Amino acid sequence: MKAQVLVSETGPAGLELQDVPAPTAGDGQYLVDVRSCGVCFPDVLMSKGEYQLRPPLPFTPGTEVAGVVAQAPDGGAYRIGDRVLVTSMTGGFSERIASTEQQILPMPPELTFDEGAAMGINFQTALFALKHRAQTAPGEVVGVLGSAGGVGVASILVAKAMGCKVIAVVHRTGQEEMLRALGADEVVQLTDGWKDRVLELSDGGVDVLLDPIGGDAFDEALRTVAPDGRYVVIGFAAGGIPSAKLNRVLFRNISIVGAAWGEYIRSADQNLPALLHDDLTEMIAAGLRPPVSTAYELADLPQALADLAEGKVMGKAVVHVSAG
Repeated sequence: MKAQVLVSETGPAGLELQDVPAPTAGDGQYLVDVRSCGVCFPDVLMSKGEYQLRPPLPFTPGTEVAGVVAQAPDGGAYRIGDRVLVTSMTGGFSERIASTEQQILPMPPELTFDEGAAMGINFQTALFALKHRAQTAPGEVVGVLGSAGGVGVASILVAKAMGCKVIAVVHRTGQEEMLRALGADEVVQLTDGWKDRVLELSDGGVDVLLDPIGGDAFDEALRTVAPDGRYVVIGFAAGGIPSAKLNRVLFRNISIVGAAWGEYIRSADQNLPALLHDDLTEMIAAGLRPPVSTAYELADLPQALADLAEGKVMGKAVVHVSAG
């Protein structure tokens, strides 16, 4: 079968499209034919050897699989032919993947394989951050930094589905129409004076601020949070890891909350993805759709990862792996 194999930790250039042996199912495992696989920042970091999980070379990356069950164990919850989602930190950029039942979720019937692949880490992260970590309530005002990226787009859609007002903050120009089409009530460009604009639009401060970017925006962003508000740290896509001035946290009576979805389910609650998936499935039944902005072929995975790393992907990119 065809697979993209990382042969050196030199970034996307370290990937090679190879013919490799198809996996075999171990005891209790499933085999899933991969139709589409999402492209996400952990894939980029793994290609450089910079992710907390560092598999030995060579290996096939790919974490957000949408596909069809090709082989199932006796007595399993899924049958041959079922459309499923697989969350596995490696193996997705190949035509077939072996997985355990715990790694599999049913794909909502309303979705295409591309939409299913786009649903993965970003939407789980957004809902984990908003519902589980920030305890966001309907009617609250949610600010989203990095709103044109994959996590940002998912956060807008999930926050709107939860009944919140959303202020999208974006660095890249020309994205306002897209962000408003996703449901953002207001769009603020990350230029001089953006903090004051957010304060004005939120009537004194947002209740929840989601930050997947970190970097230089942090200090100003902290000032946009209203008393009793929550500043949710999701990641550091901008590269820098900021430090908080705790006097502002103290005197404004705000909380800084971490939302590391992958680490949480590895160390705290491995049942949480299924619970979040149930909520997302209800949102999808009510009309939410994970948007796919760009699609690549499997042979073009290095370019997909390079584009993501360079900020050229607006929203979510997926890779077409095999046809049904």
